[in-house]
Amino acid sequence: MLSYTASVILSVFLRNFEGSLSYCVYIGKNHSADGHAWLAGYGDEPSSHWLEIFPEQSHPEDALVEVGVTPSADLPGVRSSIPQVVKSFRKIRVSYSHYKGVPAPVTNGGLNEHGVAVRSVWSPSRKELIEMTSKVQSGPSYSDLAGFVLERATTAREGVEVIAKMIKKYGESTYGGNTHVIADATEAWIMIEPAGGKGLWAAERLSDDAIRACRPGYIGSIPIACENHPDFIYSQNLVSFAKEMGWYVDGNFDFNAIYGDGAGVWAGARWVENELETRAMKPSRIEFRDMVWALRTERLTGDTAGYGQIVPLVNPVSNQLRMLWHAPSGAVSAPFSPVFMGQTEIPLEFGKHRYLTVGEAARFLDTDKPVCGGPETLSKVSLRTESFTAAVVECKRLLYLILQNTDSFLEQANLAFTQRERSLVLRTKKILKTAEVLTDSGHRRQCEHLLDYFSTTELLEGLALVKALNALFEIQVRATEGLGHTSTPLAFDQIW
Repeated sequence: MLSYTASVILSVFLRNFEGSLSYCVYIGKNHSADGHAWLAGYGDEPSSHWLEIFPEQSHPEDALVEVGVTPSADLPGVRSSIPQVVKSFRKIRVSYSHYKGVPAPVTNGGLNEHGVAVRSVWSPSRKELIEMTSKVQSGPSYSDLAGFVLERATTAREGVEVIAKMIKKYGESTYGGNTHVIADATEAWIMIEPAGGKGLWAAERLSDDAIRACRPGYIGSIPIACENHPDFIYSQNLVSFAKEMGWYVDGNFDFNAIYGDGAGVWAGARWVENELETRAMKPSRIEFRDMVWALRTERLTGDTAGYGQIVPLVNPVSNQLRMLWHAPSGAVSAPFSPVFMGQTEIPLEFGKHRYLTVGEAARFLDTDKPVCGGPETLSKVSLRTESFTAAVVECKRLLYLILQNTDSFLEQANLAFTQRERSLVLRTKKILKTAEVLTDSGHRRQCEHLLDYFSTTELLEGLALVKALNALFEIQVRATEGLGHTSTPLAFDQIW
């Protein structure tokens, strides 16, 4: 049985947060049992989520791409068009349909064919910066920038440069401040872009010994007296603008105090870091199961978590063999399954469904006509996809069933997921070795078939497990109607 604390903490999942935070964890390779770094996290958004694999694409030299936010966004702005790249890289990402009015499809995380992974996490800006943000701001949004990193960067450092150049040339459409954590097999950077429309940004390199949890993202002191510091880069006006505003005079340049909310590291993020530091001291160091724990712990993951994503930052013999682990909803009620860069199919159950998708309640499935008073173009959901079970719906249902009896159901679900994932990790390693042999012998198409079959099978097996738990828990809830577990919701500040 779970402790009273764990049981009550789970009840915060029902709380409607004023601002979603998102969540990211980076583990340097020196702490990893497998000798490689990890990047994991999820987005905190209430709308629909779906898994996508985008092939590499070629674009005409004069092609444009629309970016930014609309007048209806929480911090309003105007859409604009900027040049598209001639070639965009293959990528895996999770998309969703709503966050603070940013036009869909939105993204805050994924992996590209060159092994560059990105996670986007909220980062608060001081209120003066929010107030000076133009009502007609333009330029790429946090989602646009995350997508551009996946499409255009071959290294983590290039990812930082892509964002920096975009902001300098086209500006940025902010929702109040954002963090991008960008990582590859060699290094990782945490980059924060404050609100205000002044082109401000700073980036810190995370070392091989780093353990960093972002909720929200943070950067502490920047050694501005040391020019060309290998671990810090920032916009040319970062220091001068702070002096101009009277926010900094001299001495220690505390980025969070000067440009953020001044609150420092959130206690929940520090708790995760401390726990992972303890696990890193084990003889086995940090393993896949520890990364799963960081996303599944009931103290941080619940209804607000849109999905789970864990990326092993490796350099395989072929880009086809790059992969990430995907959970279709918050990992407390969803198992992880492997998704490979080289696969060409994703089960329809994991595609975009009508459930929680913005605009779907205002139209029939068989029409794409705008609704009076609604957006000009509504999200399109495939009739064929809608004919199949939505993985997100099943996982959300499991979460709500767990909340009926946390003392029993949470433990049962966690045990079922853990047992499955333990054996799945071993099977995945064997499949990757077989895929390496196929790749080395020039059988690229056969490799794709193998990865398609294995990933599709495991995604659907994970979904079948969720359905089985739903059926079991529903029977038990109905049998004990009126005798179920109840909890008193608490706010995070009451917990920490």
